[in-house]
Amino acid sequence: MSAVGRDVARVESRVKVTGAARYSYEHTPSDVLYAWIVTSTIARGRVVSIDSAAVAAMPGVAFVMTAENAPRLHDAGDAEVLVLQSSRVSYRGQVVAVVLADTPETAREAAERLPVVYEEEQADVRLTRTHPRLYAPEYTNAMFATDSVIGDVDAALASAAVTIDATYSTPAAFNNPMEPHATVARWNDDGLDLLDSTQGTNWAQATIATLFDLPPERVRIRSEHVGGGFGSKGPTRPGAVLAAMASLLVGRPVKIAYTRQMMFGLAGYRSPTISRVRLGADPDGTLTAVGHDAIGQVSGIQEFVEQTAVPTRHMYAASHRRTTHRVVALDVPTPSYMRGPGETPGLYALESAMDELAFALDIDPVELRVRNEPAVDPESGERFSSRHLVECLRRGAERFGWAARDRRPGRRREGRWMVGTGVASSLYPADVVPSTARITALPNGRFELAINATEIGTGGRTVIVQLAADALGVELHRIDVRIGDTRLPPAAVSGASWGTASWGWAVIRAGEELARRLASRPTMPPEGISVTVDTAEEVVAMEPMARFSFGAQFVEARVDLDSGEVVVPRMLGVFAAGRILNPRTARAQLVGGMTMGLSMALHEDAEVDPGTGRYLARDFASYHIAAHADAPDVEVEWIDEHDPHLSPIGGKGIGEIGMVGTAAAVANAVHHATGVRVRDLPIHPDRLLRDLPRR
Repeated sequence: MSAVGRDVARVESRVKVTGAARYSYEHTPSDVLYAWIVTSTIARGRVVSIDSAAVAAMPGVAFVMTAENAPRLHDAGDAEVLVLQSSRVSYRGQVVAVVLADTPETAREAAERLPVVYEEEQADVRLTRTHPRLYAPEYTNAMFATDSVIGDVDAALASAAVTIDATYSTPAAFNNPMEPHATVARWNDDGLDLLDSTQGTNWAQATIATLFDLPPERVRIRSEHVGGGFGSKGPTRPGAVLAAMASLLVGRPVKIAYTRQMMFGLAGYRSPTISRVRLGADPDGTLTAVGHDAIGQVSGIQEFVEQTAVPTRHMYAASHRRTTHRVVALDVPTPSYMRGPGETPGLYALESAMDELAFALDIDPVELRVRNEPAVDPESGERFSSRHLVECLRRGAERFGWAARDRRPGRRREGRWMVGTGVASSLYPADVVPSTARITALPNGRFELAINATEIGTGGRTVIVQLAADALGVELHRIDVRIGDTRLPPAAVSGASWGTASWGWAVIRAGEELARRLASRPTMPPEGISVTVDTAEEVVAMEPMARFSFGAQFVEARVDLDSGEVVVPRMLGVFAAGRILNPRTARAQLVGGMTMGLSMALHEDAEVDPGTGRYLARDFASYHIAAHADAPDVEVEWIDEHDPHLSPIGGKGIGEIGMVGTAAAVANAVHHATGVRVRDLPIHPDRLLRDLPRR
């Protein structure tokens, strides 16, 4: 019986629920020192002085590291990790010192007492659509083109029967995995050993090795268990570098962990976005023009450009198309990866505009999307490896009871509640990255699978064991797996929804080759038989195609006429993401993504104080996220699909597709319930109350 496709429990579930699984910060060497980060209280300027003498003399304090005594680092292409290399302050919350002590309590107390004197300069921290320093970057994240123009959008809009011209915005959003960023660093005769909460130890190894001018083999990084990441733990963050720097200075192991408050400055975040979307259509709903102009922010030290308008290039057919990106460098922390980069804020804007167009044309929103389904990728002209968005929309409409819906907004009331439903389409790139896997057959009848993949809570560790079992033709329980260590065969980072497809390709090939060798050998040598496979040549030889996962989200929203409160009693997502390898872990990922999208739509908000440069939300008391009561009924389903054009496993990434359309579906449902269109997330009661009808 095939292991792939079965509802298999996680292979690490027992060690997690019993507490035997050890995360980075839970490793405590006997002579360890605890580090506490001191962050800047200004947004722009320089550190004039740090008088550390009194703090260094406190009982239990071992060292105070500042820009004056910190090791010099080499440029690794990311200025955010060049910590304590100068006295300049580029944003509020930037690292200005680190205190080392025998206990975390002592380190924290000493850090709070450390006197830091600044010379403050006027800071610029507010993103606006008319900022005078907006510019066109060379490219966006993932090396996508900054602008794309096909045809003449302005002329097509001028002649269109119906047009939409609306601006949508999303605030800064912050990654907050259950496990904050944490590192244990130790230098030894072999070099540097890091236990790090990272989504990719190979990527981290390359960065750390460059910073400290070491051969990569002298940097070992391990991350056997990681408590979530959502993109924030993809690139190396300052905490890991600080731990390594401090350990080098004091000659002892050093532990460092971000507090929840530090996560709002040192862990990356999604840039706020402003999107102007213009649509032109014929009376029958056929799109003739699509324009999407996106604005975002970068920091003054590092450029990371959210690819907000990129998904608009691929979603719907239209003869005339234009997408642009403009950014401004502000005195703020550096934006970085967050679940569904680009697609999440970009599709919120596009799918909201599509809903507005459906209302203007008096066409059902599902039907409008179906009528504009492209035969090939609208941007590249390439054929899709698979595209079953229409099936997702049709199936979702059937399951959700969409046919009974009155298209007119504000028509359904139940007591003090106005009730509505909304829909949005989803799209996310399906990619693979070359990876290497080793499988060893042992004389005792067991097998060892070794690959430097990272398990961040998605179930990837379990799925690669399932793939190995099928490739070898053996039972799951006979396979032991080793992951999360740079001494293992290198593999893709756990991010961008490409982890399982990339790792699985290498695992399948190694398993197939080992099975062939075992079939031809009558006896097993004492050391066993090992096969290592690198997929680089196969990946490079892939046929050019447009590869995406697709989905459709349906939402019911209820709005309280007295308070403006919005509740979402039910959500449904239907997805086309290739072969589903493990229904249990897949369902968890898709439900989690939709819940995160709900959070984005209704709760998450981070305003920056223009006077101090500080984001006012700094913890879960002020930065609200969805709890269980906010998402009582979230259902997911998937289309039976097998895409052989991405990797041999037939599946696509599902880590992000669940999120990217949800916020738009919620906003569309709120409009259908009330007739009030909120274009600036989140949809807080105060943005509805003024325009709600009286009860």
